[in-house]
This record gives sequence, structure tokens and C-alpha cells, in this order.
Amino acid sequence: MAGNDWVNGYLEAILDVGPGLDDAKSSSSLLLRERGRFSPTRYFVEEVITRYDETDLHRSWVRAAATARSAEERNTRLENMCWRIWNLARKKKQLEGEEAQRTASRRLEREMGRREATEDMSEDLSEGESRDAVGDILAPSDSFKGGRMRRVNSTDVMENWAAHQKEKKFYIVLISLHGLIRGENMELGRDSDTGGQIKYVVELARALGSMPGVYRVDLLTRQVSAPDVDWSYGEPTEMLNPVNSDNPQEELGESSGAYIVRIPFGPKDKYIPKELLWPHIPEFVDGALNHIIQLSKALGEQIGGGEQVWPVAIHGHYADAGDSAALLSGALNVPMLFTGHSLGRDKLEQLLKQGRQSREEINTTYKIMRRIEAEELSLDSSEIVITSTRQEIDSQWNLYDGFDPILERKLRARIKRGVSCHGRFMPRTVVIPPGMEFHHIIPPADGDADGEGERNDDSSANPDLPIWSEIMRFFTNPRKPMILLLARADPKKNITTLVKAFGECRPLRDLANLTLIMGNRDDIDEMSSTNASVLLSILKLIDRYDLYGHVAYPKHHKQSDVPDIYRLAAKTKGVFINPAFIEPFGLTLIEAAAHGLPIVATKNGGPVDIYRVLDNGLLIDPHDQQSIADALLNLVSDKHLWARCRHNGLKNIHLFSWPEHCKTYLTRITSCKPRQPQWRRTAAEFDSSGSDSSPGDSLRDINDISLNLKLSMSMDGEKLEGAGSLDNALENDAAEGKVKEENVDVTMSKGALEGSQKAGATDREDNAGAGQFPALRKRKHVFVIAVDCDTTSEFCEIVEKFIETVTKEKYAGPIGFILATSYSISEIQSLLVTGGLSPSQFDGFICSSGGELYYPSSSCEDSPSGLPFVVDLDYRSHTEYRWGGEGLRKTLVRWVASFNEKKGDGQVAADESGTTKHCYAYSVKDPASIYPVKELRKILRIQALRCNVVYSQNGTRLKVIPVLASRSQALRYLYVRWGLDLSNIVAFVGELGDTDYEGLLGGVHKTVILKGVGTSARKLHANRNFPLEHVLPVDSPNVVQSEGCSDEDIRSSLVKLKIIKG
Repeated sequence: MAGNDWVNGYLEAILDVGPGLDDAKSSSSLLLRERGRFSPTRYFVEEVITRYDETDLHRSWVRAAATARSAEERNTRLENMCWRIWNLARKKKQLEGEEAQRTASRRLEREMGRREATEDMSEDLSEGESRDAVGDILAPSDSFKGGRMRRVNSTDVMENWAAHQKEKKFYIVLISLHGLIRGENMELGRDSDTGGQIKYVVELARALGSMPGVYRVDLLTRQVSAPDVDWSYGEPTEMLNPVNSDNPQEELGESSGAYIVRIPFGPKDKYIPKELLWPHIPEFVDGALNHIIQLSKALGEQIGGGEQVWPVAIHGHYADAGDSAALLSGALNVPMLFTGHSLGRDKLEQLLKQGRQSREEINTTYKIMRRIEAEELSLDSSEIVITSTRQEIDSQWNLYDGFDPILERKLRARIKRGVSCHGRFMPRTVVIPPGMEFHHIIPPADGDADGEGERNDDSSANPDLPIWSEIMRFFTNPRKPMILLLARADPKKNITTLVKAFGECRPLRDLANLTLIMGNRDDIDEMSSTNASVLLSILKLIDRYDLYGHVAYPKHHKQSDVPDIYRLAAKTKGVFINPAFIEPFGLTLIEAAAHGLPIVATKNGGPVDIYRVLDNGLLIDPHDQQSIADALLNLVSDKHLWARCRHNGLKNIHLFSWPEHCKTYLTRITSCKPRQPQWRRTAAEFDSSGSDSSPGDSLRDINDISLNLKLSMSMDGEKLEGAGSLDNALENDAAEGKVKEENVDVTMSKGALEGSQKAGATDREDNAGAGQFPALRKRKHVFVIAVDCDTTSEFCEIVEKFIETVTKEKYAGPIGFILATSYSISEIQSLLVTGGLSPSQFDGFICSSGGELYYPSSSCEDSPSGLPFVVDLDYRSHTEYRWGGEGLRKTLVRWVASFNEKKGDGQVAADESGTTKHCYAYSVKDPASIYPVKELRKILRIQALRCNVVYSQNGTRLKVIPVLASRSQALRYLYVRWGLDLSNIVAFVGELGDTDYEGLLGGVHKTVILKGVGTSARKLHANRNFPLEHVLPVDSPNVVQSEGCSDEDIRSSLVKLKIIKG
């Protein structure tokens, strides 16, 4: 067959090029990336594995082996090569089979989870559940008519909308961490991290800052002061000048507008790729938290009447920023939005289908499982997930455990009928296509719409613009129509197929030129191996088809040159093409249409939605080379088709403007239930923080805090706002399903708080100065004991040793202690008594793995149990978001019964002593038989139940707590609530610990790792989604390792951290 002839021809060509694959160097791997030179072997293998099955390859091998050769070595090399390629193809088929099994298993798990969730929600909702929630999935103008988006951006409509927003003063936070971000002259295409997302977030921030009702927009990113990047990326702040603003200049305040705020985190003098940022995310979160709190105070003075102005929403872009936004949203208790841009599960499936790397190799290269977990966490925490296209929802988000379109419709239908959802939550998905800035676009002349404007215009032949000269110097005949591509030299952009289509279509070559704008480069050898390989393949193809004089591939261009490049293509009556295998959206297609260029675009992904709206070109199958050539030839050769597509694009392009995008965006934000830290601080409280305090002051005087804990602001008394939001109604549903406080621990705590309130009047007189604000804020250093020991006796010994050793040293100010463990407050009291310790020696107790927060109390007369603790009800309200309550408890009861039936009765049992309002505790008889954390979390996510799952005490205890609760998040809460300086915290942890151990290591706080402590918990981390090494900041100056727990070891660690002098 013809395919075999092609295979044989390539085999012989490879042999003619260089050494065979049986040489020592190349025998290690056939698919090693080669820098600096074209590899025909690699190119051939990729083509064969993609296009041919093993029958084809075997037939080819038989023919090749039977061919007479003059040299025996040549025969041997050819035979070995064929066998290796055949084996690779078989391996690819095996990987595809394994992936198919995983897909089928995932589908079955989802069906079972959906069935269980539906059984809990027993009402008959067949009518509502059978319909898609039209109106919840919106394009910029909310609906389509006849496949086209209706026009809504008339001046009257926009002015009416602006009038309603005018009195609002929103503060919005956007986060985009990787790549190089600046407001002007963006270096798009410099590397794979500095691409279209950078342009999107900058323009979104600038556009939002110009909208009525928006006072301040911060785009948070990484500060990079590396020698190999421009100095501007090291500037702490950069103001984004508005293009045009609907806000009168006199209404703008001192801190208003849009800003890029660069937070330092990670290696200080090094620009690193996004895959290496994961260990440094907590450090960014702490730095961003400090910025937001400080700015909220400043905005409070300017527009809040003295009250802090919190962000109305925090919006994460991409997985790393989504992870950060989830932690910030939880720390501040404000709504979160998320845009994935590119999703990890989709990328993983595409890479597995290629068959070139195993799952383990993919994870090592891309840290893909850490990325996927961040995206799952973003689904857990987000109120709104914004996508560019419907395809992203149906084909990409549908792959995640935490999102199910069918279950989402069921939940939405129940909400519309006012029926309980039993603690289940699903983020709202909204389609809002990206906008575009039109200020730099020169509208085409009227004559240009028919292509008449170019006929008597010699500017194309004698260009004045430098970028025009740079491009046109490649062409023999620069007057021919230009086929323009603007993309990185990335395999998924499918540029090589475009060049082949152009090279093999003689009529197209005769009629048009091809321009490839593939980012900026100085030297091919300095490019990444992947990008260099693609570029070298393109150069080889240009040479093979003798396309010199027909193809332009300039090395450099500025971002400001891009509009001129589009304009040049339009002047020559050219076409813009995006042949990517899959395109999440395709912002360049909108830019091209705005300049009057018809488009040829892939039929996979976002371009389908753009084409439906603009109707200005043709869609192609990116795998079909002939389809690409035919579409280009039709548009370039048919003047009437070209003119119609150009006209349609210019007529409909307004639907993708940034004002339209921002209007829909802000409308969605206002539909969210307002959330913010649920307390108020007065100026007197801040003033009192500077008053003198003795080193002995402690939160044991917590009865005075009752003056500040406003019970009237608890969730029970709030009314539902924004009836249009799914999450609004679900919040009330969660409140209805709260577990009754039958637990002795909870009753005790409630009584302690009531007792402290009764004592408030006396204490207010006797201790007004000290009690008006907690002593935590006055601590110079706070030592957090978060060691997860193997036994309770070892835990007591370590706690006692720490307190004794630390208190002997001299410090620059008062110090305090916080205990952070998986134990409940009643268990902590027993441990303190056993160890001869007093609650008054501590400032706070983070209990139940972060599910509860307590303080010592000097008054416990009214406590039923007589224990001197008081619960922080503000923290409970803070972590109430998406807590499943009774619905979650019922699901866990059902799971425990099912597990015990399979594994043996009594394997898992409810732990009543450890269960509290925000923590469901279970004891585990045999930790080796229990599901790992990732599996249990998956079971709950599939049923739309959002929570944190923690195994503690070597796997003998299981804690299920709110999704916004954890030991590390409790420390951030103390910073937000009481002003505890995170950089003054020193956390003591073991070498390993509970499954939430990793959260305690990163951030701006100091960490001392005690070598040899907690090592038996290693089995808890053996079956993780991703290796612990992918998230540990091993090179952080804030983390030191202690050789043990002796006085000298502890003291030496504190000296290294510069807490005490040596």
C-alpha cells in the first residue's frame, strides 16, 4: 500500500542521514529531544506512531528486511530500526488501552456518585433536570438568535447599565503568576509561559479599571529581578493607564485605577518556569494577603468611611493562580472566581494519546498531577468558573471529579424550586468570551471593504513601517495576498502541517505568500528543545519544497508591531489562519477580524464559537492537510467570498469588546452572595495595639475577646441575597443542614463563651486596656507546635521540651505559643493535664486539623465540663462556606457502612469524642486497608460535597473538615483577625506528619523540621496524587532542619533562623 512505500522511503532517508539507532548514544531513547539540529529519525517516528498501526509497520518491516543490500551492516541497522519503531507503536496502543480503561472507570464512578447524590435528593425534578439551564451559560450578550449573537451594546443600553453601577466602589483582585507581565510592550512568545494569557489578564485588568462602579483593580503576579529579564519586571507596582474611561476624572480617588502588583516569592534572582513554582505558592499567598489587608485599610479611609474595603472577588487565572486564589479566598472569606485558560486533565489525555511518554514521565516533566489537584481545589472553592467557550465546559471541565454538568443542572433545578440540596455545591459555569482593545485599531477605509482600497495604494510595495520591511524582505513578490499565522513554535499549534499544505499546493504557492510570526528568538540553540525542534522542522520543510521567496519567518517583533502586521495582511487581501490541533479560545482570530482579515481556523475548540458569531471565514480539520490548502485557496482566490467574510467580521466584532465582557463579568460578580470577614474593628482597637503589654499577657484572658466576637453576625441570622445565584441558595441550604451540637466538646465551648460574655462587664472595667485587643498582636514571636507524633506520650514530652527550651532564651519582645494538632479540644485538655501543662501557657489551640479554633479562658464557671476554653465563633463563620453539614454526614455514614461491609465490621467507626460542629471524626482499625486521601476526596467530590479530608495519628484517625479549614489556613485567619504577623511565626513540625503536613512548610513563616520525628507516617504519603517533593520548598531560607529535639538542637535552629543570637 502507498503508506508502506512512504514508510520505506523514510527509513532509507534516515539511514542516509547519519548513524543508526543501534549506536550506543542513541540506544537509550528513540525520542530524546535533540537540541540545535533537525532529527529526521524523531520526526519519522512521531509521524509513524501517529498515523500507522502495527500491521502497516510489520508489512513495511518485512519488505525492508527482504530488500537486498550491499552491506550487511545496513541491513542490520534497517531491521533494528523497524523493530524499535514497531515496539513503540505497540507501546502506544497499550497506553491508549490503559487510558480507555481509566476513562471507563471514571465514567462508572461518576454515574454511581451521581446516583447516590440523586437518591439523597429524592424529589421528582424530571422536568427541570431535563432542560439545560439556558441563561446560566452566557456569551457576552446573554443569548443567541439563529446561531448569531444578538447586538446589545447600543449606547443607550450601556449608559443605562453604567448609571446603575455608578454608585458602587468595587475592589477586584486578579491573579496570574507565571510568565512575564507588564502593561506595555509585552514580550509575548518569549517562552511558553508568556503567551496569550498574559495579554488577556493585562487587558482585563485595564478594562475593569475603566468600568463604572469599579474603584480599584489589582493584578497580582510574581516579582522577577533576574539578570536575564528586563528590569521592569522587578518593579513592585505598575499602573495600567486606561485606554478610555467611563469614570469622570474628578471621581477617581487617590488609590483608584488598575495596577500590576508584583509579589516577591520563590528564588529571588531567578526566572523559573511555571512547573517549578508550586513549592512557592504559600509564600505568594502570604505576601498577597499582606498586600490586600494593607490596601483594604487604605481604601477604607478613602471610600469606606473608616471600615476596611475587602475585595468583592478574587479571580485566579490558570491552575497555579487558582490554587493561590482558593487559599486567599479562604483566608479572607471573600468570593472566588476561576478561569482555567488551559486545563491539566485535557493536556494529560492528549499527551497519553501521543504515546511518547508514560504517565510517570509526564508527571515528572509537567508536574501535571499537582496542577490537576489545584484545578480540583479551584472547583471546590469557586463560586463562578468563567470559560471562553461552551466546548471548554462540555469537553474539558467535564473530565474533573468536582464538576458534573448533569448534576449541576439537577442542583440548579432544585434551587429554582426552593428544594434542599443536602449540602451539595457546584460552581456556576459562565461563558464570557475574552474582549479586545480597539483603541489601537485604525478602521479600514470604506473602499477597503470591497478590496478597492489596495489597488491604487503603493504602500504595500514601499512600506514605511519597519515591521513591514522586516517581513516583506523575505518575498520575491510582496504584492501577493499574505497568509498570516501568529503563534508560538509549539507542536500543538500545528504549524508544520500548514507549511506542508502550502508547499504541496502549487496554485496556493503561486497565488499567495505565507508569513509565520512565531515569537521572538535570538539563536535557535537558546530556544527550548520543543520550540527549537518545531522551528527546525519548519526550516527543513521550507527547504524541501523550495519555498524561499514565498515564506517569511522574522526573528523579532514588538507587541506594538502586531496591529501593523494584521494591517499589512489586510492590505494585501490576505487571510489569517489558526490551524492548532485544539484552541481553547483563539483571541488572535478576533484581533484579525477587527483589522478586516477573513479567518481560517481549527474546528476544535473556541474558534467554533467565534465563527458562529462573526461568520467571517472557514473552519478546517487541523489533521487534514488538503482541507487546510482548499480553505486558504478558496478565500484567497474568491474575491466575493473574501469581501463578504471581511464585511461580516467588521460588522460583528463589537460583540467581543472589553466593555461588553466587563459588563457581563460585573453582573455575575454582583449576583454572588457578598462574603467578607465577619467582624468589625474600630479605630480604638488599632490604637490600643500600641499600648504597653507585659510579656505575660496571653489569650488566656480571652473572656475579654467576647467584646469583639460579634455573635449577631453569625450565618444563622443572615438573609439570602442575590437570588439568581446557585451558591447563594446553597449557602442557606447548608445552614438548614447544620449538625446539632450534641457533642460534649461543643456544649462545653458554647458554655465557656457564654460565661466569658457574662464576665465581660467586670473585665471591661478591670482590664480595658489589655482586653480591648488580644495579646497575640503584640507578640514579637509566636511559636506554633505542630508536631504530629506517633504516640501521645511523645507528643507531651516534645511540647514540654519546646516550652522549657524556648522560654529560657532572650527575645526582643514578648513571645507566645499556639498548639496546632489533629486532636479535639477535650483530647488536648487531657494531654495538657497528663503533661503537667496549663492552658494559660498557650495563646491559642488549632484543633481537629484546623476545623476548630479555641483560646484559653480565665473564666469557666458556666462551662458544663469546667474546661477553660472558648471557641472562636468568628472562625466557625469564616469556614462555614460550602460545609455540607447533615448532607455530608449522611454520605459519610453510608460510606462507612459500605466500607465495613467490604473490609470487615468495625474497620471504620465514628469517633464521637473527636466530632465537633465543623469536624466529623472517625477511628480506623487497620490503616493499611483504608482508602488513600485522594480516593476518599474523589468520592466526595463526585457527589458535589466540598471538604478537606485528613488522616492523622499514623492513619488511625480520619477527619473531615470544611474546605476552607486547615492548620495553615487557621494561622492566616489569625493574621487577618488579630494582626498576627506571619513572618514572626516559627512552626515546629516533624520530618513527616499527617496528610495535611505539607501546608505547614511553605509561606513567609519560619519552619523547623525535627529530624526523626513522625517518620512512621511515611506510609500515609506513599499513595499520593503527586510526590511530596513537588510541593516542598527545599531551597527556602525560611526552612531549617534540626537534628533532634534536644535543647541544643532547638536553640541551634532558632539561631539559623535569626530568631535569637548565637
